[in-house]
Amino acid sequence: MNGEKVAAMALAGACLVSLAACGGNDSKAQDGNKAGITYPQIKLGETGKDLKTTITFMNNHTDMGLDTYPGKNWKSYIEDFNKMYPGIKVEVQTDSNYASPALTHLQGNSDSWDVMMIPAVDKSEYANYFVPYGETKDMEKEIKLADEKAYDGQTYGIANNGVTAGIVYNKKVFEEAGIKELPKTPEEFQADLKLIKEKTKAIPLYTNFVEDWAMGAWDQYIAGNATGDSTYMNQVLPTTKDPFKKDSSNPDTHPYAVYKTLYDAVSNGYTEEDYSTTDWESSKGRINNGEIATMVLGAWAVPQMKQAGDHPDDIGYMPFPITVDGKQYATIAGDYSYGINKNVSKERQKASMIFVKWMTEDSGFAKNEGGIPIKADDKSMPETYEAFSDVELIVDDPAKEGEEDLLANVNSDSEFGINNGNGKKIQDIVVDAANKTKTIDQIMDEWNQKWGDAVESNE
Repeated sequence: MNGEKVAAMALAGACLVSLAACGGNDSKAQDGNKAGITYPQIKLGETGKDLKTTITFMNNHTDMGLDTYPGKNWKSYIEDFNKMYPGIKVEVQTDSNYASPALTHLQGNSDSWDVMMIPAVDKSEYANYFVPYGETKDMEKEIKLADEKAYDGQTYGIANNGVTAGIVYNKKVFEEAGIKELPKTPEEFQADLKLIKEKTKAIPLYTNFVEDWAMGAWDQYIAGNATGDSTYMNQVLPTTKDPFKKDSSNPDTHPYAVYKTLYDAVSNGYTEEDYSTTDWESSKGRINNGEIATMVLGAWAVPQMKQAGDHPDDIGYMPFPITVDGKQYATIAGDYSYGINKNVSKERQKASMIFVKWMTEDSGFAKNEGGIPIKADDKSMPETYEAFSDVELIVDDPAKEGEEDLLANVNSDSEFGINNGNGKKIQDIVVDAANKTKTIDQIMDEWNQKWGDAVESNE
């Protein structure tokens, strides 16, 4: 199944209502909330205790629908939820190719779902489809990442868990290769991949090239991880005409260093022999049994790799190998976020908000999946992040006032789709590196030209 944070394609088509309704003021944003209650007002076990209704929960975790799932599955979560709310029936719909059907449901203005994991939708469109949980300034007291799925002062999505972007690796393979310390720079990472190739039978770095979403995942590392700058993604990137150039003062940082890391691994022969034959599902078991040494994926992948074979203790998670002024950084973000359908009845909206709050505060989902808990006052960290003790976790700052849509516009005009489903541009890096048709500098120069043109057209 695709348990990954699927980076979906940009939502096709225009807003289904006027642009005024896309953003609007607080009163217009609250028009979608028929439940008559906000997230902070819900008291679990008391609010809606006599409610009787059925809601549908759409998500990407197909494996959690199976009785054979090695972790806690959806059936078990819902049974626990029904101990507190026996009158709210929760029906689960999953899809391994989640992004496309989720977008179809949104575009159809459908009432066939109540809660869904929000696909790639521009922030300005949230109010078209989702119920606001409350004002962001109030939600920040309740949850982490309250601003991540917010627009015009309202929060429309609540992360199911917090994740950072790093590298999944097999500890035993690293030990067999004689690697005693985790790499902190791109050069050290390439040197380790070389050792793995020479001293073990494992594929040093598995690209999962065939999967668009896996290639698009490389975009997650270009902001805080590569710069140590919380303003980079939403403020610096959309106003910089050449963000992909090599930093002359520190060439092993910034987006250039991230994409060069992939290019060099492919060019040096440290990836699978035939990138066109990669297979996501089988890769989980292969890294578990030591056939693969590393995969560049979010922390959400760690539980899946652990559960995919008989060697869960061999699976580890390391920071991305970039160091900025002597320190490593990792951006914390949401995996997927719960959104509630603005088109369903008052009862279903209220039941949905109760269910989301229970999943966030009482279910233990984040911890069970190796994620960072989203409840604001929960400071615990899962075992997954044992290698991050000296890494500073940072949250992307929001866009400046008046520039809320700038990144989305530049992203769209450039056709780059950074963190928005465009894995094709990363696949092209692999192809060019493997065939030696372009250097990384040539690729980045082309990217700068396209991005710079988009920035200029939005000035």
